Amino acid sequence: MPEGDTVHRAARRLAEALESRAVLRSDVRVPQHATVDLSGEVVDSVVARGKHLIMRIGPSVVHSHLKMEGSWHVYRPGTRWRRPAFEARMVLDVAPGGGDAHGWQAVGFALGELDIVPRDREEELVGHLGPDPLGDDWNREEALRRLTADPTRPLGLALLDQRVVAGLGNDYRNETLFLRGILPERAVGEVDAEAALDLAVRLIRANRDRGERTTTGDTRRGRRLWVAHRDREPCRRCGTPVQRGTLGEDALTERITWFCPRCQS
Repeated sequence: MPEGDTVHRAARRLAEALESRAVLRSDVRVPQHATVDLSGEVVDSVVARGKHLIMRIGPSVVHSHLKMEGSWHVYRPGTRWRRPAFEARMVLDVAPGGGDAHGWQAVGFALGELDIVPRDREEELVGHLGPDPLGDDWNREEALRRLTADPTRPLGLALLDQRVVAGLGNDYRNETLFLRGILPERAVGEVDAEAALDLAVRLIRANRDRGERTTTGDTRRGRRLWVAHRDREPCRRCGTPVQRGTLGEDALTERITWFCPRCQS
């Protein structure tokens, strides 16, 4: 699933193409919003909130979540799409503007969630989210308060909870815990949760503008991550095979964990 850095980059690309331009045509290809027509409205802003993407268009908010397979693409009008048309969930054509003689077309493919609501209902969709390390309003103290609110909760669960910190995903969770030497099941109150939070924030910020995520500092293929997606491969520090497990409060929240049984405790 795309993490916050991916969604922030997508929002930035969309903002550059769409903001302050009038919508020439909108085509929403999900049943509950199929009759929505945003033509004539102006795209005021495109922003990310954690893993959520928000477009404010006229009196409406278009909210999307990429989930596992979703992505937003930007094309010049008439350009061939890089994904099949049957995966398109929303198409927006905007007018030329800002010294650009050409318009743009934004296409949301295989979006896991797509909602269109009045502006005053935006917080109903994203108001539950915790502070976003990539947002202009990042609040470290509030994030730490939420992270440490339940000292008995496994740190591996708390770091993934979007109500605690918005945007951190499974790769950052596993890489942070490895670098801090903490097993995913260890309780928040038993470890230095503050240091783990600060490290996770540094990692996601370091990757904000990178097309290929790295936590090792090595951008070569196969060398970018410490433990994530590397089950049974040797730990980059000690050579012990990386192990794979699962952690979750229920079937819906269960996610894969990767860890070194020697470097983490």
